[in-house]
Amino acid sequence: MTTARWPTGFMINHRPASLDEHLLAAWNQIPSAHACDCMGRLSGSIGLRAYHGDANLVMCGMAITVRVRPGDNLMIHKAMLMAQPGDVIVVDGAGDLSQAVIGGLMRTTALARQLGGFVINGAVRDLNEWAEGTIPVYALGHTPRGPSKTGPGEVNVPINCAGMAVQPGDLMIGDADGVVSVPRDRLESLLDEVKEHALREENIRQRNAAQGGDEDRINELLRSLGCPV
Repeated sequence: MTTARWPTGFMINHRPASLDEHLLAAWNQIPSAHACDCMGRLSGSIGLRAYHGDANLVMCGMAITVRVRPGDNLMIHKAMLMAQPGDVIVVDGAGDLSQAVIGGLMRTTALARQLGGFVINGAVRDLNEWAEGTIPVYALGHTPRGPSKTGPGEVNVPINCAGMAVQPGDLMIGDADGVVSVPRDRLESLLDEVKEHALREENIRQRNAAQGGDEDRINELLRSLGCPV
């Protein structure tokens, strides 16, 4: 692929190098909320709904990013054909809910290609098929209105999706709480932080269960804010 003579609004860049399989396996065990907490609680999806009908289904895969004109899915099809097993298709559809950009026929393709999931800043359709599970799909909404395939659009470019800045090659993790994009260059260092965070939360959980809450901790927080407790 080349950048020469692309029509205005069209661009297809190469798929990023695959993420390390050991890192993917480790991150597959991490709750989205823990990742969000360890990134300052500033990263995480806003407004997405899980359409895959299984609250226990988790998503963990490398982002193949797509920017489309609202209501058009030509470049989503192209991205799916470029993706490798486990990759997550992340689409900036400008938050448009007037036309769905993925549906049941695309789910069939995704299953055959063993894709890792979809994150759609836009709408989906064919909900009963997605609700069969197997492949995670998160979107802002749904409509029976279908898409066009005329473009323009871009593949593997920086995008904004449901409040998240996503670069091609970033890690996308998703669960019942939503989706978090983890920058590729932070995967190793952040993993240690997330594991430490999980241990802290487990200690708090045990104290809450044993004592019905942690009065000392809450009062200390209040005193730090000037409250006379």
